[in-house]
Amino acid sequence: MIPAPFPVHHQLPGWELFWVHIEAVPGAEAQLAALRSACEARARERIPSESISSHPTAAAIRSLFRAAGTDPTRYRPSSEALLRRVLKGEGLPVLHPLVDLNNCLSIELVVPCCVVAEGMLHPPLTLRAGRAGESFTSLRGPIGLEGKPLLEDGLGPFGTPITDSERGKILPETDRAWMVAYLPAGVVGAGEAEAALRRLLEAAPVARASTSFVSS
Repeated sequence: MIPAPFPVHHQLPGWELFWVHIEAVPGAEAQLAALRSACEARARERIPSESISSHPTAAAIRSLFRAAGTDPTRYRPSSEALLRRVLKGEGLPVLHPLVDLNNCLSIELVVPCCVVAEGMLHPPLTLRAGRAGESFTSLRGPIGLEGKPLLEDGLGPFGTPITDSERGKILPETDRAWMVAYLPAGVVGAGEAEAALRRLLEAAPVARASTSFVSS
């Protein structure tokens, strides 16, 4: 990890963000399919379906949601949503190699992860709680942001550990992006996140990871 290439200001305590720049590498579709299956199998072995919320990492993320002002049982962390899907016997969605890699990292670490197309960020960035009346068009449709942990840049909020905005969406032609893992400080460290990403890319070389840094 190197010094941050852009500033990220934290107004919410308890979060550590692991950032990494990734560039798609074509030709590893079969390995990616095998990786999704392997990550699903590991999740089912490690986490009983009835106890996601009691997993130490998931519980820590839920506490951080509550501290920001939102109910994690109403607005689930994206990692929980993915894990619930997997533990019901469904597969991870097949969307785009960079998004699929992001989702694999999320269920491996049990933390929300998001990926934003390169060029869509306008630093400086801020991690804060949403204010009354704020909203954006998410990948799931319009969502109110009050009390939700969110990331904003010079153009406004662009992501949450629940869902991301349409503004930073990965398109079929996207080949470069920033991935960010929302880590509960003291529970999952950036070194652990970086090592997990390295293992995933060794199994399925769908991307090259270059610049990485931590903000807290």
